[in-house]
Amino acid sequence: MVAVSPEPETLWEPAPDAWATTRLGGFAARHRPDLVGDYAGLHQWSVTEPDQFWTAVWDEFDIQSATEPRQVRFGGPMPAVRWFEGATLNYAAHVLRGSGLAADDVAIVCRSQSRPDRSLTMGALREEVGRVASGLRALGVGRGDRVAAFLPNVEETVVAFLATAAIGAVWSSCAPEFGPKAVIDRWSQIEPTVLLTIDGYQHGSKRIELSSTVATIRAGLPSLTATVVLPYLDGAPAIPDAVAWGDLGGPDPAPSFEPVPFDHPLYVLYSSGTTGLPKAIVHGHGGMLLEHAKQLGLHFDLGPGDRFFWFSTTGWMMWNFLVSGLLVGSSIVLFDGDPQHPDLSTLWSLVAETGTTVAGMSAPFIGACRSAGLEPARDFPLGALRAVGSTGAPLPSEGFRWLDRSVGRLPIWSISGGTDVCSAFIGGAPVLPVTVGSMACRQLGWAVDAFGPDGQPVRNRDGELVITAPSPSMPVGLWGDDGSRYRTTYFDRFNGVWHHGDWLTIDDADRCTIRGRSDATLNRGGVRLGTADFYAVVEADDAVADSLVVHLEDADDAGGPGRLVLFVAPAEGAEIDDAVRRRLTAAVRAELSPRHGPDRIVEVPAVPRTLSGKKLEVPVKRILQGVPVEQAAATGALADPSALDPYIAVAKEDHQ
Repeated sequence: MVAVSPEPETLWEPAPDAWATTRLGGFAARHRPDLVGDYAGLHQWSVTEPDQFWTAVWDEFDIQSATEPRQVRFGGPMPAVRWFEGATLNYAAHVLRGSGLAADDVAIVCRSQSRPDRSLTMGALREEVGRVASGLRALGVGRGDRVAAFLPNVEETVVAFLATAAIGAVWSSCAPEFGPKAVIDRWSQIEPTVLLTIDGYQHGSKRIELSSTVATIRAGLPSLTATVVLPYLDGAPAIPDAVAWGDLGGPDPAPSFEPVPFDHPLYVLYSSGTTGLPKAIVHGHGGMLLEHAKQLGLHFDLGPGDRFFWFSTTGWMMWNFLVSGLLVGSSIVLFDGDPQHPDLSTLWSLVAETGTTVAGMSAPFIGACRSAGLEPARDFPLGALRAVGSTGAPLPSEGFRWLDRSVGRLPIWSISGGTDVCSAFIGGAPVLPVTVGSMACRQLGWAVDAFGPDGQPVRNRDGELVITAPSPSMPVGLWGDDGSRYRTTYFDRFNGVWHHGDWLTIDDADRCTIRGRSDATLNRGGVRLGTADFYAVVEADDAVADSLVVHLEDADDAGGPGRLVLFVAPAEGAEIDDAVRRRLTAAVRAELSPRHGPDRIVEVPAVPRTLSGKKLEVPVKRILQGVPVEQAAATGALADPSALDPYIAVAKEDHQ
């Protein structure tokens, strides 16, 4: 087991008046004044009195319903829980009322490597949503129909999403870098009526045409009745038999909003699908309204005057999260392109140039910036930036320190949650300090705990991350499921308790640390380590840019040590020679466990990752165990399928 240091290094402290000046503090003062200054007490109230808490969130963010809810929560135990029975509302209506953005205020700031800079005011956004909603209705789209978007992170995608939500249809997006099989695997489950697509795009220096990909997708989706094309790449081949984006519309640009029940599907998100058919996870209008308003308003302290940026593609739930910045009155910053073109400073330049106040990036990207020796605060005017977020993987201690040293003495909100809830259930708060390598707290409304094998809470050591009480942004369900797959996915491990599949340590101060996936645990001789601990040590070495470790248990399941194989991608200009191998092995033995010295260290060009940046630990393990690659990993869900080739070669050597 890995013990948590009782006195972790503090990087940032909130101002003495934080409870008086933040939205979270104001929320406490209005709804639980006896808990002002007591985050632990506020969290305890939020999970033990959920009806009171979520009613307070409803009131705080002025959630409006065409019909009043008859009760806050009904049904049970989990997962048979529903919220705000009788309420009828619409997510898009709440976003487009502005909540602090006037008609002539900039709502969306757009940067792209495929076309010039653009922006959209709140007034223009409303008009565009009205136009596109009319156009979708003219194409026969109605309440409950599915709209599939093969679109990049641009303002038209936000418009199309809000237009879809406005008419009560169901949104689902895949990023244009997805392969056609990955797209069809996802959308064939929901049978969309209309496809929205681009004709191509520029990714850094690469020109990518999509006509053949779109043709394959259309052929694989017989439910489609219409295709709409947004011209995006100059000179790209035309998409035949399609409606042009500019031809959508009707005579009245003012949007109208279909009132829908609280749990009416808003969008369908997908699990990574690296080892099988992706789960089609359904999220509802009401759950996303409440959760995103609470998370962005209270935990991120976002509001009018802020500019919110998170690097994401439209195939990751962080895009949906980013769009909800509009819900709390912030403008949002969109970027479409290669964040490493022409170099790793691209996003930091964007943050400075757009006046971004809260910026989010993936932990792997932050690690790459650290390895490259970037100094953003020295090279760019980052005076507007007041907080940095990180997700996609645990942010190692060196990532925290690099941000503090090279970006600024700012709150660093490393968050953990995921597609399953389209939010974070562990992260930070503007009233709590930031300590190296950990997340400050469990987020309000989330009854997160760490369970031992006996299903009892544990502290100061690894446990299974669980959620012991319902929350409104848990999925409405899985598309096409009668409830059985949903229960099997999340509730089989501990009856009536959500099991997430991560190793979590909660210390006595309620700080949280994710140790990696529990299905990728490194268990040698009874000493169990999470992969995140391993990477923190290995990737601190200057010769290492990235790494991936797998534990191959003994075939006879006799409880032996098995083999620990470490794959290492070298930093630029470095070489993984015998001296580096000895150094890495010694560091792991000294800092983690003598039993966890790697049995083999293999140099590779890159670590395979999903399109959202997660390392493929389990698929690589299965490949090394002899599982055919087509069964072990869905290559269409990978950022670079060719990154698997060296691992396949190692597996072939081992099984000759």
